[in-house]
This record gives sequence, C-alpha cells and structure tokens, in this order.
Amino acid sequence: WYVNGGFVDEAGRPHTSGHRFKIPYWEVFNEPDLEHKMTPRQYTERYDAVVAAVRRVSPDTKFVGISVALPSQCPDMFEYFLNPANHRPGIPLDMISYHFYALVDKHQTADHWQYTFFDQADRFIATVRYIEAIRQRLSPGTKVALNEVGTILPGDREAETRDSTADPHIPPEYWNASGAVYAYIFAETAKLGIDVVSASQLIGFPTQYPSVAMIDWNTGVPNARYWTLKLLHENFHPGDKLVATSPKEKYPDTAVQAFVTPQGRKLLLINKRNRASTVRLPAPVTGATLASVDVSTGDRIARTGAWSGQALELKPFAVAVLTLKE
Repeated sequence: WYVNGGFVDEAGRPHTSGHRFKIPYWEVFNEPDLEHKMTPRQYTERYDAVVAAVRRVSPDTKFVGISVALPSQCPDMFEYFLNPANHRPGIPLDMISYHFYALVDKHQTADHWQYTFFDQADRFIATVRYIEAIRQRLSPGTKVALNEVGTILPGDREAETRDSTADPHIPPEYWNASGAVYAYIFAETAKLGIDVVSASQLIGFPTQYPSVAMIDWNTGVPNARYWTLKLLHENFHPGDKLVATSPKEKYPDTAVQAFVTPQGRKLLLINKRNRASTVRLPAPVTGATLASVDVSTGDRIARTGAWSGQALELKPFAVAVLTLKE
C-alpha cells in the first residue's frame, strides 16, 4: 500500500493507493515489554515473520528490533534477540532500539529535578554500556538507536491528564531542564559510539504526555527542548571527532565535551543545575562564537553572539556550544 502503489487482495481485486514511499527503516513493534508482554523468544519469532513479509514488498528497507521501554529490566531480550542463532536464516539484525525517560515525584520542583533527572540519566548511561557489551559480543554490526529520550512529569501517565484539554501548568524552566538531560545523554552516548539519539516527541498533548512535547500545543511555538535539539543537530554530525575533555570531578555541575568538526573546533557545555555555573577554559579565547539555550531564551531560538575570555558563565540548565576561531 505504501511502497508499491497498492496491492491485490486474496480475491484478486486490485486496490490502488498511489503511494510509492521509500521506507529506509521499519521498527517492529513498540515497547513489547510493556504493550505486548512478549517473551524474548516470542518477540524474536514475530520480528522474523514481520521482516520476512515486509522484505518481499520492500527489499531495500532495513529493520529495527527490540524497542523496549525499560532496557535495564530485560537483559534477556538483548541476549536472545542479538544472537543470530535464534533467528531464521537470512533475517538481518540491522539495528536495535530502546528508550529512556527520566521521572520525578509530584512533590519535586526544579531544585529537585537538577539532581533526580541527571542521576537517572547516569544510571541509564550505565545500562547503555552494559547493553553495548552484549551487542559487541553477539552482533557487532548491528547499529543502535536510542529513539525515545526525554523526561516525564508526574500526572502525565494518568488518563485524566492526557484526555483533558486543561492547561497542565508546566513551569518554563522544566523545558530547559529536559533539554539539558537530552544534551547530556547525547554527549555521553556519543562517547560510546551510539548511532542515533532521538528526542521524543514533537507534539505531546492532548492525548499524549504534555511534558514530552517539543511544541506548544496552543501556539505551535517550539519550546526549549526543540531549540536544544536544533542546536545540537546544526553543530554536531556523524564523523565528528571527540576530544578528551576535563573530567567530571573538575566541574561536577557541568558536562563539557570537545569536538573537532568540519566546521571547526567546538565545545559543548551543559549546566546540569538550576543555578548559574562557571567553566574556566585552559587559556583565554578570542573571536569565538557562543550559542546558548537556557532559561533566559525561553521559547526562542538559541541566543548567539561573539564571545571572548576564559571564564564562561552558563545560565541555569543551559545547553551551549562554543565555536572556536581557527
């Protein structure tokens, strides 16, 4: 229907769609650990059946497997699925995916999020390392997508919230905190060679989770989660080189990662705290450009301007890119 213009049904009747889309990747099921309660064997058998059928009509499509919501709770899924011996002959293991959302208690405020969000992010990154050890042992050619990465506020998971059109009154600084968590996971998993890190989701309300949105559902204006994603997307690309950077012990409240890109040397800085933080560079810098998404930019595009100096102050929950003059 979508790739070949239509199909002929079991009674011989043609059905024309006019669609001839190219589908580069197809993910087989979503969060089978929650939505379908499949065992690793059941999921693998159904993955193989779906892949075999789709390949017959779309031979160029690649496939994404696993897609679990709680990867730390189902290591047996990775052990079983990534073992080629458990699949039909010829079934590809192109890519796997799994998800992460940082959660907070309803009594917590931004002063708590600054610790809870990033503590959970660190635990997730430890899970990524563990899964990578399994993948590299069993199927090193399989790529990895963290294709749902975000944060969720209390109440979003309740049906009365999702089905309501009432304003959920999300504090403005939440969007910056959430964007900072995403940028932190991007930087840390880039060090591990993860292929794709996706922010979820574009529009999250009504019917879905309001705090997972990147667009204001009333105005259509992007929030800080969107502008953070845009900032990273425009500055960092596959093939960039990561450079050894100051250890976390030096700046425990700030994540810093240096990159060498075709556009020049760049420094990604993330303030994990709900207060200003200062990073002191090894030497004075002149003629640099600083772009920042933080609590002062709100729902606007990253603030960009010339920057010189050695002590770089980051506003609360800032995600900033310092581009050095060559």
